[in-house]
Amino acid sequence: MSTSLNRRRFLYSLAALGLVPQTSFSMNPRFQKGELEGGSEQISLIGASWRGPNAGDTHYAGVLAANWERKTLEIRYQVALPTRPHGLVAEVGGGLLVNGVRPGTWLMRCDGKGKIVQQIDVTAESPSVRLSGHIVAGEELLYTTEIDYKNDQGRIGVRDPHSLKKLDEWASGGIEPHQALIDEAGRLLIANGGVRRSLSDKKYDLHRMDSSLVRLDGKNGHQMERWALDDPRLSMRHIAWSRSPMDGKLRLGIAMQAEHDQKTQRATAPILAIFDGEKLSTPSRENDGHGYAGDITSAWNGGFALSSNKAGIAQLWHPGQPDKLLPIVEMDEAYALTDWSGPQPGGGVLVATAVGLIRWHINAKPAFLAWPKPMALDNHWVLMS
Repeated sequence: MSTSLNRRRFLYSLAALGLVPQTSFSMNPRFQKGELEGGSEQISLIGASWRGPNAGDTHYAGVLAANWERKTLEIRYQVALPTRPHGLVAEVGGGLLVNGVRPGTWLMRCDGKGKIVQQIDVTAESPSVRLSGHIVAGEELLYTTEIDYKNDQGRIGVRDPHSLKKLDEWASGGIEPHQALIDEAGRLLIANGGVRRSLSDKKYDLHRMDSSLVRLDGKNGHQMERWALDDPRLSMRHIAWSRSPMDGKLRLGIAMQAEHDQKTQRATAPILAIFDGEKLSTPSRENDGHGYAGDITSAWNGGFALSSNKAGIAQLWHPGQPDKLLPIVEMDEAYALTDWSGPQPGGGVLVATAVGLIRWHINAKPAFLAWPKPMALDNHWVLMS
């Protein structure tokens, strides 16, 4: 196990690429007002899911409180879950929306005190449809990515934000939708992973993979546009928005997982695609040595951070040097990511690892907080504040 937390070494790497001014080496920044709450203390509240250290232990969702001044990490509340979770959405008041891992059978809401206030049995809605990955909250509706296993078709569940009940069901425009986000015009961008799966979650017919990025009208589900990469074995899975203060552009970063038959092909496959609103591309051939990006979040100066638990690494992509991926954290099981503003100019990242939380920011000292008890964090987490 190793950590890549040498800020000076990282800044020199950025300076060599012309991406950071020399003044960054001597900055002693202060945190942005209102970014972190807790009186005079700097505290980050993170919605997360985890289990005990053993594979058969109970799964939980809850909120972790990182106190940077006291250097402590504690559990604010936890809720026992029916099975392993996947997607998480933070809600006003400190609650969470959580769904079961694919093929997901349940959707649950807890309040800011850890009380379960709603839970939906997806199997009661349809015998062949299951949750596929994530939830996204719109202004008036909730959307869930789903799969109809009867015919291998991707679906978007349109749900009442209060009761969680399904109001409508739209075609996702592809196979195996995993994550969806909403753009500035209220339209849905959907990452269809393209992998055909059985109800026991076994992959099959990988030679017929059909991964795509699809844009749907957020009001009626009408398919507006569809994009695909030249390599059909690159599965588009997790997505994040990031706006560059340099050019003002809003980009969608797409974390990918290679599904090639040969290990050597997967080891050299790109793990990041970028969508600029019109064009879908793979700007960098650099990867993690496995072709597996587990999570993605916005990061410094319009960039993205990608994690790979297989390689134990989190890397930064920046639009100023689009063909490069720079390591920012190296630690076993580097996986769940969330953005963290921190000091000016923002763009920090919180990374879950095997032994604790790592905080990275270009203008702040790196920090490590051990888990409050033996626990294994799941794939994703989200900043609450």
